Amino acid sequence: MRTRDRVSATALAAALCWGGPALASGWGEAPSLAEQVEAGQLPPVAERLPVAPEVVGGPHGVGRYGGDLRFGLRGSSDHNHILRMVSPQGLVRWDPGYTTVIPNLAENFEANADATEFTFTLREGMRWSDGEPFTADDILFNVNDLLLNEDYAPTPPRYQAGGESMTVEKIDDLTVRFTFAAPYGDFLAELSSPLGQHPVLYAKHYCMQYHPDHNDDIDALIAEFGAGDWRNLFQQQCGDIEIPSRWGNPNRPTLDPWVVTEPYTGGATRVVMERNPFFWQVDEEGHQLPYIDRLVAPIAQDVESLILQIIGGRIDYAQRHIDSPANRPVLAQNREAGDYDFFEARAVGGTNMVLNFNLTHKDPEMRALFNERDFRVALSIGMDREEIIETALLGEGEPWQGGPFRDHPNFHERLATQYLQFDPDEANRLLDELGFARGPDGIRQMESGRPLRFTIDVIPTLNPEHVDILEMASQYWAELGVRADINPMERTFFYERTSNANDHDAAVWGATVAWVPGEIPQQVVPVHHDSRWGIAWSRWYNTAGAQGEEPPEHVQERMRLYDLAKATVDADERRAVMHQMADIAADQFEVLGIATAPPRFGIVQNDLRNVPDSKPSSWYYPTPGPTLPQVWWWDR
Repeated sequence: MRTRDRVSATALAAALCWGGPALASGWGEAPSLAEQVEAGQLPPVAERLPVAPEVVGGPHGVGRYGGDLRFGLRGSSDHNHILRMVSPQGLVRWDPGYTTVIPNLAENFEANADATEFTFTLREGMRWSDGEPFTADDILFNVNDLLLNEDYAPTPPRYQAGGESMTVEKIDDLTVRFTFAAPYGDFLAELSSPLGQHPVLYAKHYCMQYHPDHNDDIDALIAEFGAGDWRNLFQQQCGDIEIPSRWGNPNRPTLDPWVVTEPYTGGATRVVMERNPFFWQVDEEGHQLPYIDRLVAPIAQDVESLILQIIGGRIDYAQRHIDSPANRPVLAQNREAGDYDFFEARAVGGTNMVLNFNLTHKDPEMRALFNERDFRVALSIGMDREEIIETALLGEGEPWQGGPFRDHPNFHERLATQYLQFDPDEANRLLDELGFARGPDGIRQMESGRPLRFTIDVIPTLNPEHVDILEMASQYWAELGVRADINPMERTFFYERTSNANDHDAAVWGATVAWVPGEIPQQVVPVHHDSRWGIAWSRWYNTAGAQGEEPPEHVQERMRLYDLAKATVDADERRAVMHQMADIAADQFEVLGIATAPPRFGIVQNDLRNVPDSKPSSWYYPTPGPTLPQVWWWDR
């Protein structure tokens, strides 16, 4: 067994960010692609690469071609795991240390002084995975025909500023300019997140056939695929950022390092992605990336099956789903047998689990209950976080409500640390003052006589410790006369019930954020479908008041401050605005946290090179994408 070399974050960042022209007189390629060139099935590599490909490397040096990289999917709704492994191919991306936005599909970019104009220059000669050119016309199609097309879908707020949607201008075939009605300091960071890929997500030459403005026979295609309307047809065939169908059509061209050959569709037992012969990055010796031939993702139905595959040496890289503290002992015991080692996934801030009571509940009496601030305070101080941390989190973390860690510039003490003490006497006093008397069975009653009882929705396979935490919390609350029922759900049903239908009493989610640009502080202001404490308010914000429910003034003020923070260029001024928003959130105390997010972990096979031993862990990063899996290689 080969022990993996230790790699520092500094060394990794330096190795991955070469930029500049390649250091080779000619271009190299994978042997399998060379064979296709020889057979006349592909053009030569020099014609497949951009004129000046981005040059990237890894801390273990130039790699070798070949092999499969196996990672496990959990069920039929694990599409974002594929996205993390392939890495979002946006105009820009985060550097490996999650500190700086750097060029990606764009060779360079610039912003004007007040951050209202952003100009991107594309890489000359870049091609989609089917060999067709990638140009400014693709971006105009993505923006004008889809993002700004209200007949397709409402324009996401990340593409708006000053109450108006952005505009896009084609300067020439390789240059585009985005213009906003007001300053937008967060725009580059927004484009660096997984949700910022829309301007470059679809190949115009392929996806235009599913758009009525470009196909006079669109009704025939709608009927052929049983889509109902052109919007469903488009998403069915071309996908979207966060839906399984993005990985369901092998014919759809992409700019990713690997392209789907065995799709993520109903009944599939695995997903396979093969090397993109037109991928646009090379290593420092001019070898076209990626090194790995294929990504192979077997689909497991539960976490236990993933664990067994890892122990049996059938998974090469894993973090998602398996990084619960409870899983670490068994994985540690089997490291030698499985020929793997651990890596650290550092939390960027925040808490591993927040509890969202539905403040926009459809039942008036439940809404009134959840909107009682003292009710939420009572439940917060009515549970012993120290014991929960010791038992459910194996002693990792400290009591925490939410927000950035103490050592982060964005740290907000009151929001993070209020109402953490375990004080059941005060909790009982608050519930008594609210008029919730105990019934004969010890359960408190609401004004109508209904028992004070609610259900908490949770996805047990996403973070298994969430269920353990809730079981302990519900026992503490039972002592207060409050009944909480735990409702484990599959992820698709969870989203439908909580984010779409708004049918939940309460729900839990992660909140590992540091309030840096590009992150959505959805537990401080309800502007996202993960803001399950105010879904109707979030819908109002995202549709400019056309849908949902108008929120109270203190929520609207935070929405205004959020828009101001996104517009602000100066880091100190932006931080001050975020703290104004956090001050209001601390006053209202809508969301309950448990503990600081502990370091997570993952496993990697010992012979897999260029995988860092420590990396940030965040959806907005998104782990492991910015470490560039296309430079990982097998040392065998």
